[in-house]
Amino acid sequence: MKTVTVSELTFKKRLSMIEQRSLKDYVIRWLNHSEEKLDDILPLEYTEDVFGKLESTLENEIAIDNNEYFRYITLTEDNQIIIGVLDSNKFLLHKILSLDELLA
Repeated sequence: MKTVTVSELTFKKRLSMIEQRSLKDYVIRWLNHSEEKLDDILPLEYTEDVFGKLESTLENEIAIDNNEYFRYITLTEDNQIIIGVLDSNKFLLHKILSLDELLA
């Protein structure tokens, strides 16, 4: 995963139902869980605050690596898949996911 600054990204304001479903499927494959199990450990809710995203709640934190916790997944205007994670200091980081990480 490549970490980027938020100033380098232009997020989509809204995600279509197809984009939302595709992102949820991506998370299911990336974390290697079934949809039912994912809903139990990491329920995702669609929100449109500043931009459209599938977001987890702080009560349902899941560590992904190096003491980083998944917060949300979204798309840029260029259709890059971005995850927002909180590091151990609760600082929000943005990472670009690639197909290689999905297939690994």
